[in-house]
Amino acid sequence: MLNVFLFLSLVFFFTFLVGKLVERFRIPWILSSLLCGVLLAVYNPFASVTSGNVFPLLAQFGMYFLLFIIGLEIDLKEIMKKSTFIFKATFFIILLEALFGTLLVHFIFHYDLLISFLVALAFATVGEAVLVPILEEFKAINTKLGQAILGIGLLDDIIEVFVLILATSLIGTTVSTHFNTFVIIGSLLLLFALTIFMRYLGEEGIRFNFISIQTVFLFVLAIFFFYLGIGEFGESAALAAFLAGIGLKTFIPPKRLESIENEVKTMCYGFFAPLFFVWVGLSIRVDYLLSYPALILLVLLVSSGAKLLGSYVVGKSYLGTKQSLLLGVGLSVRFSTSIIIIRLLYDAQLVASDIYSVIVASSAIFVFIIPLVFAALLTRVPTTKATKRAK
Repeated sequence: MLNVFLFLSLVFFFTFLVGKLVERFRIPWILSSLLCGVLLAVYNPFASVTSGNVFPLLAQFGMYFLLFIIGLEIDLKEIMKKSTFIFKATFFIILLEALFGTLLVHFIFHYDLLISFLVALAFATVGEAVLVPILEEFKAINTKLGQAILGIGLLDDIIEVFVLILATSLIGTTVSTHFNTFVIIGSLLLLFALTIFMRYLGEEGIRFNFISIQTVFLFVLAIFFFYLGIGEFGESAALAAFLAGIGLKTFIPPKRLESIENEVKTMCYGFFAPLFFVWVGLSIRVDYLLSYPALILLVLLVSSGAKLLGSYVVGKSYLGTKQSLLLGVGLSVRFSTSIIIIRLLYDAQLVASDIYSVIVASSAIFVFIIPLVFAALLTRVPTTKATKRAK
Protein backbone atom coordinates (compact mmCIF):
# COMPACT_ATOMS: atom_id res chain seq x y z
CA MET A 1 0.00 0.00 0.00
CA LEU A 2 1.37 3.39 -1.03
CA ASN A 3 2.07 5.68 1.94
CA VAL A 4 1.22 9.37 2.03
CA PHE A 5 4.83 10.47 1.48
CA LEU A 6 5.20 8.59 -1.80
CA PHE A 7 1.80 9.87 -2.88
CA LEU A 8 2.86 13.47 -2.21
CA SER A 9 6.06 12.85 -4.15
CA LEU A 10 4.09 11.60 -7.16
CA VAL A 11 1.73 14.58 -7.00
CA PHE A 12 4.60 17.07 -6.94
CA PHE A 13 6.45 15.27 -9.75
CA PHE A 14 3.27 15.31 -11.85
CA THR A 15 2.66 18.99 -11.11
CA PHE A 16 6.25 19.91 -11.94
CA LEU A 17 6.49 17.96 -15.22
CA VAL A 18 2.99 18.58 -16.57
CA GLY A 19 3.11 22.16 -15.30
CA LYS A 20 6.09 22.85 -17.54
CA LEU A 21 4.09 21.48 -20.46
CA VAL A 22 0.87 23.42 -19.89
CA GLU A 23 2.77 26.69 -19.42
CA ARG A 24 3.60 26.53 -23.12
CA PHE A 25 -0.12 27.01 -23.78
CA ARG A 26 -0.31 30.01 -21.42
CA ILE A 27 -2.06 27.96 -18.76
CA PRO A 28 -0.84 28.51 -15.16
CA TRP A 29 1.28 25.57 -14.06
CA ILE A 30 -0.74 25.11 -10.86
CA LEU A 31 -3.71 23.87 -12.91
CA SER A 32 -1.70 20.73 -13.72
CA SER A 33 -2.50 19.71 -10.13
CA LEU A 34 -6.18 20.12 -10.94
CA LEU A 35 -5.69 17.80 -13.92
CA CYS A 36 -3.98 15.30 -11.62
CA GLY A 37 -7.04 15.36 -9.36
CA VAL A 38 -9.40 14.88 -12.31
CA LEU A 39 -7.43 11.83 -13.47
CA LEU A 40 -7.61 10.42 -9.95
CA ALA A 41 -11.37 11.03 -9.96
CA VAL A 42 -11.59 8.73 -13.00
CA TYR A 43 -9.29 6.05 -11.56
CA ASN A 44 -7.80 6.32 -8.09
CA PRO A 45 -5.36 3.58 -7.04
CA PHE A 46 -4.47 5.71 -3.99
CA ALA A 47 -7.93 5.83 -2.41
CA SER A 48 -6.57 4.80 0.99
CA VAL A 49 -4.37 7.93 1.01
CA THR A 50 -6.81 10.45 -0.47
CA SER A 51 -9.64 9.29 1.81
CA GLY A 52 -7.47 9.27 4.93
CA ASN A 53 -7.03 12.06 7.45
CA VAL A 54 -3.71 13.59 6.36
CA PHE A 55 -4.29 14.47 2.70
CA PRO A 56 -7.68 16.27 3.13
CA LEU A 57 -6.22 18.31 6.00
CA LEU A 58 -3.21 19.41 3.93
CA ALA A 59 -5.53 20.22 1.02
CA GLN A 60 -7.74 22.37 3.23
CA PHE A 61 -4.65 24.24 4.39
CA GLY A 62 -4.03 24.96 0.70
CA MET A 63 -7.45 26.58 0.39
CA TYR A 64 -6.98 28.58 3.57
CA PHE A 65 -3.54 29.84 2.56
CA LEU A 66 -4.86 30.89 -0.86
CA LEU A 67 -7.63 32.86 0.85
CA PHE A 68 -5.05 34.29 3.26
CA ILE A 69 -3.02 35.50 0.27
CA ILE A 70 -6.16 37.20 -1.06
CA GLY A 71 -6.43 39.08 2.22
CA LEU A 72 -2.78 40.14 2.00
CA GLU A 73 -3.12 41.15 -1.65
CA ILE A 74 -6.44 42.93 -1.51
CA ASP A 75 -6.22 46.71 -1.55
CA LEU A 76 -8.63 47.61 1.23
CA LYS A 77 -8.50 51.36 0.51
CA GLU A 78 -9.36 50.74 -3.13
CA ILE A 79 -12.16 48.36 -2.10
CA MET A 80 -13.57 51.02 0.22
CA LYS A 81 -13.40 53.62 -2.54
CA LYS A 82 -15.32 51.27 -4.81
CA SER A 83 -17.51 49.83 -2.04
CA THR A 84 -20.69 50.98 -3.77
CA PHE A 85 -19.78 49.04 -6.90
CA ILE A 86 -18.60 45.98 -4.93
CA PHE A 87 -21.79 45.80 -2.86
CA LYS A 88 -24.03 46.44 -5.84
CA ALA A 89 -22.20 43.93 -8.02
CA THR A 90 -22.16 41.21 -5.35
CA PHE A 91 -25.82 41.34 -4.48
CA PHE A 92 -27.07 41.97 -8.01
CA ILE A 93 -25.04 39.16 -9.60
CA ILE A 94 -25.68 36.58 -6.86
CA LEU A 95 -29.37 37.43 -6.47
CA LEU A 96 -29.90 37.36 -10.22
CA GLU A 97 -28.41 33.88 -10.41
CA ALA A 98 -30.39 32.86 -7.32
CA LEU A 99 -33.59 34.10 -8.99
CA PHE A 100 -33.01 32.14 -12.20
CA GLY A 101 -31.83 29.15 -10.17
CA THR A 102 -34.95 29.24 -7.99
CA LEU A 103 -37.19 29.11 -11.04
CA LEU A 104 -35.13 26.25 -12.47
CA VAL A 105 -35.22 24.14 -9.29
CA HIS A 106 -38.90 24.91 -8.68
CA PHE A 107 -40.22 24.10 -12.14
CA ILE A 108 -37.79 21.36 -13.22
CA PHE A 109 -37.25 19.51 -9.94
CA HIS A 110 -40.60 20.46 -8.37
CA TYR A 111 -39.43 21.70 -4.95
CA ASP A 112 -41.25 24.43 -3.04
CA LEU A 113 -40.02 27.99 -3.47
CA LEU A 114 -38.16 28.20 -0.14
CA ILE A 115 -36.08 25.08 -0.75
CA SER A 116 -35.58 26.11 -4.38
CA PHE A 117 -34.31 29.54 -3.32
CA LEU A 118 -31.95 28.08 -0.72
CA VAL A 119 -30.47 25.59 -3.21
CA ALA A 120 -30.09 28.31 -5.85
CA LEU A 121 -28.55 30.79 -3.40
CA ALA A 122 -26.06 28.20 -2.19
CA PHE A 123 -25.08 27.36 -5.75
CA ALA A 124 -24.72 31.04 -6.70
CA THR A 125 -21.65 31.49 -4.50
CA VAL A 126 -18.08 31.86 -5.78
CA GLY A 127 -14.98 29.66 -5.32
CA GLU A 128 -12.52 32.55 -5.48
CA ALA A 129 -9.64 30.53 -4.04
CA VAL A 130 -9.36 28.69 -7.36
CA LEU A 131 -8.84 32.01 -9.19
CA VAL A 132 -5.98 33.34 -7.05
CA PRO A 133 -3.12 31.47 -8.80
CA ILE A 134 -4.47 32.54 -12.19
CA LEU A 135 -4.66 36.19 -11.17
CA GLU A 136 -1.16 35.89 -9.69
CA GLU A 137 0.22 34.25 -12.84
CA PHE A 138 -1.01 37.04 -15.12
CA LYS A 139 -0.23 39.88 -12.66
CA ALA A 140 -3.92 40.74 -12.51
CA ILE A 141 -4.57 40.83 -8.77
CA ASN A 142 -3.99 44.58 -8.49
CA THR A 143 -6.02 45.42 -11.58
CA LYS A 144 -9.56 46.76 -11.44
CA LEU A 145 -10.82 43.35 -12.56
CA GLY A 146 -8.75 41.47 -9.98
CA GLN A 147 -9.77 43.74 -7.11
CA ALA A 148 -13.42 43.46 -8.18
CA ILE A 149 -13.23 39.65 -8.10
CA LEU A 150 -11.53 39.65 -4.69
CA GLY A 151 -13.93 42.20 -3.22
CA ILE A 152 -16.95 40.28 -4.48
CA GLY A 153 -15.34 37.08 -3.19
CA LEU A 154 -15.00 38.60 0.30
CA LEU A 155 -18.67 39.63 0.47
CA ASP A 156 -19.65 36.29 -1.05
CA ASP A 157 -17.93 34.46 1.82
CA ILE A 158 -20.02 36.48 4.28
CA ILE A 159 -23.19 35.63 2.35
CA GLU A 160 -22.24 31.95 2.47
CA VAL A 161 -22.16 32.04 6.27
CA PHE A 162 -25.67 33.49 6.43
CA VAL A 163 -26.93 30.97 3.86
CA LEU A 164 -25.48 28.26 6.11
CA ILE A 165 -27.35 29.77 9.07
CA LEU A 166 -30.58 29.80 7.02
CA ALA A 167 -30.05 26.20 5.98
CA THR A 168 -29.42 24.98 9.51
CA SER A 169 -32.43 26.92 10.81
CA LEU A 170 -34.59 25.32 8.16
CA ILE A 171 -33.29 21.84 8.88
CA GLY A 172 -33.86 22.32 12.60
CA THR A 173 -32.84 19.96 15.35
CA THR A 174 -31.29 17.34 13.04
CA VAL A 175 -28.03 19.31 12.90
CA SER A 176 -28.52 22.03 15.50
CA THR A 177 -26.10 20.35 17.89
CA HIS A 178 -23.32 20.70 15.30
CA PHE A 179 -24.24 24.00 13.64
CA ASN A 180 -25.30 26.38 16.40
CA THR A 181 -26.66 29.62 14.97
CA PHE A 182 -25.52 31.72 17.95
CA VAL A 183 -22.01 30.25 17.79
CA ILE A 184 -21.81 30.99 14.06
CA ILE A 185 -22.92 34.61 14.50
CA GLY A 186 -20.68 35.08 17.54
CA SER A 187 -17.69 33.69 15.67
CA LEU A 188 -18.39 35.98 12.72
CA LEU A 189 -18.67 39.08 14.91
CA LEU A 190 -15.47 38.20 16.78
CA LEU A 191 -13.55 37.78 13.51
CA PHE A 192 -14.61 41.23 12.31
CA ALA A 193 -13.87 42.77 15.72
CA LEU A 194 -10.35 41.28 15.68
CA THR A 195 -9.73 42.60 12.17
CA ILE A 196 -10.85 46.10 13.11
CA PHE A 197 -8.80 45.93 16.34
CA MET A 198 -5.62 45.01 14.42
CA ARG A 199 -6.15 47.99 12.13
CA TYR A 200 -6.23 50.34 15.12
CA LEU A 201 -3.03 48.72 16.45
CA GLY A 202 -1.16 49.66 13.30
CA GLU A 203 1.31 51.92 15.12
CA GLU A 204 2.41 49.01 17.31
CA GLY A 205 3.29 47.08 14.15
CA ILE A 206 6.20 49.47 13.49
CA ARG A 207 8.20 47.47 16.03
CA PHE A 208 8.24 44.54 13.61
CA ASN A 209 10.67 46.51 11.42
CA PHE A 210 13.37 45.62 13.96
CA ILE A 211 12.51 41.93 14.39
CA SER A 212 13.96 39.14 12.24
CA ILE A 213 11.81 37.97 9.36
CA GLN A 214 11.68 34.44 10.83
CA THR A 215 10.19 35.77 14.06
CA VAL A 216 7.67 37.91 12.18
CA PHE A 217 6.70 34.87 10.13
CA LEU A 218 6.02 32.89 13.31
CA PHE A 219 3.80 35.73 14.53
CA VAL A 220 1.92 35.75 11.22
CA LEU A 221 1.33 31.99 11.43
CA ALA A 222 0.12 32.34 15.02
CA ILE A 223 -2.44 34.99 14.00
CA PHE A 224 -3.44 32.98 10.92
CA PHE A 225 -4.21 29.83 12.89
CA PHE A 226 -5.86 31.84 15.68
CA TYR A 227 -8.31 33.24 13.12
CA LEU A 228 -8.88 29.75 11.68
CA GLY A 229 -9.57 28.40 15.16
CA ILE A 230 -12.25 31.02 15.78
CA GLY A 231 -13.68 30.55 12.32
CA GLU A 232 -13.85 26.78 12.79
CA PHE A 233 -16.26 27.26 15.70
CA GLY A 234 -18.67 29.09 13.40
CA GLU A 235 -18.16 27.04 10.23
CA SER A 236 -16.52 30.09 8.66
CA ALA A 237 -12.85 29.11 8.52
CA ALA A 238 -12.60 30.20 4.86
CA LEU A 239 -13.80 33.70 5.74
CA ALA A 240 -11.46 33.69 8.75
CA ALA A 241 -8.45 33.03 6.52
CA PHE A 242 -9.52 35.94 4.31
CA LEU A 243 -9.90 38.30 7.27
CA ALA A 244 -6.59 37.19 8.82
CA GLY A 245 -4.80 38.45 5.72
CA ILE A 246 -6.68 41.74 5.77
CA GLY A 247 -5.99 42.26 9.47
CA LEU A 248 -2.27 41.52 9.19
CA LYS A 249 -1.93 43.77 6.15
CA THR A 250 -3.16 46.73 8.20
CA PHE A 251 -0.87 45.83 11.13
CA ILE A 252 2.51 44.80 9.71
CA PRO A 253 4.72 47.56 8.18
CA PRO A 254 4.77 47.58 4.34
CA LYS A 255 8.43 46.53 3.97
CA ARG A 256 8.00 43.59 6.31
CA LEU A 257 4.68 42.73 4.70
CA GLU A 258 6.31 42.35 1.29
CA SER A 259 8.81 39.85 2.69
CA ILE A 260 6.07 37.96 4.51
CA GLU A 261 3.98 37.76 1.34
CA ASN A 262 6.91 36.17 -0.46
CA GLU A 263 7.38 33.65 2.35
CA VAL A 264 3.68 32.75 2.44
CA LYS A 265 3.45 32.43 -1.33
CA THR A 266 6.49 30.17 -1.45
CA MET A 267 5.01 27.89 1.19
CA CYS A 268 1.54 27.99 -0.34
CA TYR A 269 2.34 27.51 -4.02
CA GLY A 270 5.29 25.25 -3.34
CA PHE A 271 3.43 22.82 -1.10
CA PHE A 272 -0.18 23.38 -0.05
CA ALA A 273 -1.83 24.84 -3.17
CA PRO A 274 -1.04 21.87 -5.48
CA LEU A 275 -2.64 19.53 -2.92
CA PHE A 276 -5.70 21.77 -2.76
CA PHE A 277 -6.14 21.57 -6.52
CA VAL A 278 -5.71 17.80 -6.50
CA TRP A 279 -8.41 17.68 -3.83
CA VAL A 280 -10.67 19.87 -5.97
CA GLY A 281 -10.17 17.61 -8.98
CA LEU A 282 -10.94 14.55 -6.87
CA SER A 283 -14.36 15.99 -6.04
CA ILE A 284 -15.51 15.46 -9.62
CA ARG A 285 -18.02 12.61 -9.82
CA VAL A 286 -17.77 11.13 -13.30
CA ASP A 287 -20.76 8.85 -12.67
CA TYR A 288 -22.95 11.90 -12.00
CA LEU A 289 -21.75 13.58 -15.19
CA LEU A 290 -22.82 10.53 -17.21
CA SER A 291 -26.14 10.09 -15.42
CA TYR A 292 -27.68 13.55 -15.85
CA PRO A 293 -26.13 15.16 -18.96
CA ALA A 294 -29.21 17.15 -20.07
CA LEU A 295 -30.00 18.52 -16.60
CA ILE A 296 -26.36 19.38 -15.97
CA LEU A 297 -26.19 21.27 -19.28
CA LEU A 298 -29.35 23.18 -18.35
CA VAL A 299 -27.91 24.13 -14.94
CA LEU A 300 -24.68 25.24 -16.60
CA LEU A 301 -26.51 27.43 -19.11
CA VAL A 302 -28.80 29.04 -16.51
CA SER A 303 -26.04 29.61 -13.95
CA SER A 304 -23.38 30.88 -16.34
CA GLY A 305 -25.92 32.94 -18.26
CA ALA A 306 -27.09 34.66 -15.08
CA LYS A 307 -23.49 35.37 -13.96
CA LEU A 308 -22.56 36.81 -17.36
CA LEU A 309 -25.73 38.87 -17.64
CA GLY A 310 -25.42 40.22 -14.10
CA SER A 311 -21.73 41.06 -14.51
CA TYR A 312 -22.36 42.78 -17.83
CA VAL A 313 -25.25 44.89 -16.53
CA VAL A 314 -23.54 46.00 -13.32
CA GLY A 315 -19.93 46.13 -14.52
CA LYS A 316 -20.05 47.56 -18.02
CA SER A 317 -19.64 51.18 -16.98
CA TYR A 318 -16.90 50.38 -14.43
CA LEU A 319 -14.86 47.71 -16.23
CA GLY A 320 -15.93 47.98 -19.86
CA THR A 321 -17.71 45.34 -21.92
CA LYS A 322 -14.92 42.76 -22.24
CA GLN A 323 -13.76 42.90 -18.63
CA SER A 324 -17.32 42.83 -17.27
CA LEU A 325 -17.96 39.61 -19.21
CA LEU A 326 -14.62 38.25 -18.01
CA LEU A 327 -15.74 39.08 -14.47
CA GLY A 328 -18.81 36.92 -15.05
CA VAL A 329 -16.65 34.05 -16.27
CA GLY A 330 -14.38 34.26 -13.23
CA LEU A 331 -17.26 34.44 -10.76
CA SER A 332 -18.70 31.24 -12.27
CA VAL A 333 -16.01 29.16 -10.56
CA ARG A 334 -17.44 26.90 -7.86
CA PHE A 335 -15.92 25.11 -4.86
CA SER A 336 -17.06 26.61 -1.66
CA THR A 337 -19.52 26.30 1.20
CA SER A 338 -22.25 25.69 -1.38
CA ILE A 339 -21.41 21.97 -1.55
CA ILE A 340 -21.62 21.74 2.25
CA ILE A 341 -25.05 23.40 2.25
CA ILE A 342 -26.40 21.12 -0.48
CA ARG A 343 -25.05 18.12 1.43
CA LEU A 344 -26.81 19.27 4.61
CA LEU A 345 -30.11 19.56 2.77
CA TYR A 346 -29.57 16.15 1.21
CA ASP A 347 -28.72 14.47 4.54
CA ALA A 348 -31.82 16.05 6.09
CA GLN A 349 -33.89 14.61 3.18
CA LEU A 350 -35.08 18.07 2.14
CA VAL A 351 -33.71 17.44 -1.35
CA ALA A 352 -33.46 14.14 -3.21
CA SER A 353 -30.50 12.49 -4.90
CA ASP A 354 -31.40 13.91 -8.32
CA ILE A 355 -30.86 17.59 -7.49
CA TYR A 356 -27.91 16.77 -5.21
CA SER A 357 -26.18 14.78 -7.97
CA VAL A 358 -26.81 17.46 -10.59
CA ILE A 359 -25.46 20.25 -8.34
CA VAL A 360 -22.32 18.29 -7.42
CA ALA A 361 -21.66 17.33 -11.04
CA SER A 362 -22.26 20.89 -12.25
CA SER A 363 -19.84 22.22 -9.61
CA ALA A 364 -17.24 19.77 -10.89
CA ILE A 365 -17.50 21.17 -14.40
CA PHE A 366 -17.37 24.75 -13.15
CA VAL A 367 -14.27 24.06 -11.09
CA PHE A 368 -12.39 22.36 -13.93
CA ILE A 369 -13.50 24.05 -17.16
CA ILE A 370 -14.04 27.63 -16.00
CA PRO A 371 -10.48 28.21 -14.67
CA LEU A 372 -9.07 27.08 -18.02
CA VAL A 373 -11.44 29.37 -19.92
CA PHE A 374 -10.75 32.25 -17.54
CA ALA A 375 -6.99 31.84 -17.91
CA ALA A 376 -7.26 31.71 -21.71
CA LEU A 377 -9.43 34.84 -21.86
CA LEU A 378 -7.27 36.74 -19.38
CA THR A 379 -4.37 36.59 -21.84
CA ARG A 380 -6.52 38.26 -24.50
CA VAL A 381 -8.36 40.92 -22.53
CA PRO A 382 -6.25 43.92 -21.45
CA THR A 383 -6.59 44.86 -17.78
CA THR A 384 -6.10 48.18 -16.04
CA LYS A 385 -4.22 48.74 -12.80
CA ALA A 386 -6.55 49.66 -9.97
CA THR A 387 -3.99 51.56 -7.93
CA LYS A 388 -0.34 51.57 -7.06
CA ARG A 389 0.47 49.61 -3.95
CA ALA A 390 1.91 51.54 -1.06
CA LYS A 391 5.54 50.74 -0.27
